[in-house]
Formats: sequence, C-alpha cells, structure tokens
Amino acid sequence: MPTGPLPPRRPQRPPSIKVRFMTVTPDNIPGDPRFFVTQGPFGLADLARCSGAELRAAKEGDGTGRFTGIAPLQSATRAQVSFLDNRRYLPLLEGTGAGAVIVAPAFADKVPAHAAALVSRAPYQAWARIATLFYPAPPVTPGIHPSAVIGAGCEIDPTAAIGAFAVLGERVRVGAGVDIGTHASIGAGVEIGARCRIGAHVAISHALLGERVTLLPGARIGQDGFGFAVTPEGFENVPQLGRVILEDGVEIGANSTVDRGSIRDTVIGAGSRLDNLVQIGHNARLGRCCIVVSQAGISGSTELGDFVTVAAQAGLIGHIKIGAKARIGAQCGVMSDVDAGADVIGSPAMPFREFFRNVAFLRRMARKTTQDGGGEKADRA
Repeated sequence: MPTGPLPPRRPQRPPSIKVRFMTVTPDNIPGDPRFFVTQGPFGLADLARCSGAELRAAKEGDGTGRFTGIAPLQSATRAQVSFLDNRRYLPLLEGTGAGAVIVAPAFADKVPAHAAALVSRAPYQAWARIATLFYPAPPVTPGIHPSAVIGAGCEIDPTAAIGAFAVLGERVRVGAGVDIGTHASIGAGVEIGARCRIGAHVAISHALLGERVTLLPGARIGQDGFGFAVTPEGFENVPQLGRVILEDGVEIGANSTVDRGSIRDTVIGAGSRLDNLVQIGHNARLGRCCIVVSQAGISGSTELGDFVTVAAQAGLIGHIKIGAKARIGAQCGVMSDVDAGADVIGSPAMPFREFFRNVAFLRRMARKTTQDGGGEKADRA
C-alpha cells in the first residue's frame, strides 16, 4: 500500500459545449437584420428624390432595378447603393459591383457603365439620407414596462415608451414619442420633449430637454458642478442651483457628462453634437451646432459661439469665450479667448500657421545641433 502524500488530482475539464456562430466578414456587416430595421426595396427615382441628388442613368441596362440597401464599394452588389467622396478610392469605384453610386460631380464620369450615378454637391449628406431611408431609427413601442418605477405626478404621453427598470421621479414630464431605455434614472421635475431618445443607464436631473434630443447609454446630465470654496480647514461645497438646458436636436454620446449650473444654467445649443466621454462644466454655454469630440473637456462658465469645433482631448479653461466657427485642434490647451473663425492648436493654443512654423523651426535647430556635434557634446556632458 503506497505511503506519503497522494499526488494532486488532475482537474477535470467541464464538458465541452459546441456553439455554432455565423461566420461574417467586415464587408458583409452593413444593415445586419438582427440589429437594424430595414425598409425597401426602392427604385432609383426614390433614391434621387430622397437624397436630392441628380440621377444619371447607367449606360448599360434599363434602369428599372430595385435596391435593398447600402454597402462599401468593394463589396456592393447590383441591388445595393455605394458612395465615393475621396479620390484615393477611385480604384475601388472602377471595380465596384454596386448598382448605383453616390458621387460628387468631379467623379461622375468615373462611375462604371453598369451603375447609375447619383450626383450630389454634398455626397456625404446624400449618403446619410439614403442610409436613413433604408435603415430608419427603430420605431417606438408605446407603453410602460411593468418593472419601471413611476413617481407621483408624472405626465407621460401615451405614445412614449418607458423601458424595464427605468425610474422616474416625481413630476417628470415625458413628451410624445419619447423612448426611455432600460435602467434610466430621471430625476424629479425633469422635462423631456417630444421624440427624445434616452439610452440605457442614462441619469438625468435638474434638466429640461427640448425635442429630438438623443442621450446615448451612460450619459450623465445635471449632476452637481465642480464648485467649492477653499478655506483654511479644507473645502466647503457651493450649492449648484442652476439647471441643464439641452435645446432641440442635441446629441450627447455615451458616458459623457454635463454638469448643471451653479447660479445660472448650463446650455447646450440646438443641433450640437457631443461625442463619447466629453465633460462640460457648470455654467458653460455652447451655441448652435457645436461639435465636441471624445475626451475633450470644457471648464465652467466658458462660452462657445455657433458652429465651434473642439477636437479630441482638447482642454478649455473656465471663463473664456470661443468665437463662432472657431476650430480647436486635438490635444489643444486653450487658456484665453479665441476669435471667431480662428484655427488654433498646441498647448498653450496658438494659430495653426504659427504652431507649425514653430515645429519646423525646432526641427531645423535639432538637425543643425546634430550636424554641429552639439548632440554628442550634450550626451558626453
């Protein structure tokens, strides 16, 4: 009989489970019916009318084909519409199998003989309209899920949808055609205008939303601003008594945050677009149709004019003004006012031309130092 410790037992593997997955390639993904509502088919006249493009019939065929969707140039079939707006992809246009292609006037003569041309001076806009025609936003299914919690005094339009485990505080007003996703939290007194879409796990408080506002999952609207008094003993919070106003057509990306004002409102102007992971400080005011790209931050009480663009990871200090149609470059550090129409980059921010002149100068100096042996002397030192 063996003595001593027994050898360790080999762990038994759990029984294998065979799961069958569909094999897909990236070019076969657009409009997957498992995820997207599809309309159609549509004829060429429908596509031209929807997009506002000029229809130029194919040199081959009778032009009576019907179209079922959109696809990239390299994978589109005769029943699909494709798009070109960049000269570098002309080789793909020459070999495309698409039955119709949206192009700018400069590329209209490059469309293959078998394909119709939808010629537009704004081809990307035409592409957006046709894509929306085939793949509209999912329809709202009215009703309140049994697991939702609805506070006293709420006014909910009968055409609105309230998802599972959503929580609405007292006196919330929800307009026609609103879609509130699962686990959303809507604070007391919040007003949501018609046809807004509130994603899963969104939290809203102290806010008034206009019509057609979209909040993607995880967005946080109306929480306390970053305000406190510094005392010898530490910090003392300053009450944040303002609101957040999201005007019509605003879209805010996933996990972005908009703080409510301290003594006046934080305002996001009509049609503005905030990317994912954007921070807007208290009392900030954005004009109409501003763009703020991912990981950018705008500090409290800063004001942006209409059509301002703030690129990724840019940071704006508080209490400054950015003029209309100004463009703030990626990773830019803005510490003073920016004139209307200006383009700035760098940290501290400076005009584009000045920034790149400085970069070129530093490169020349680095090369000169290396050629003169300065780099070797520095290394020896």
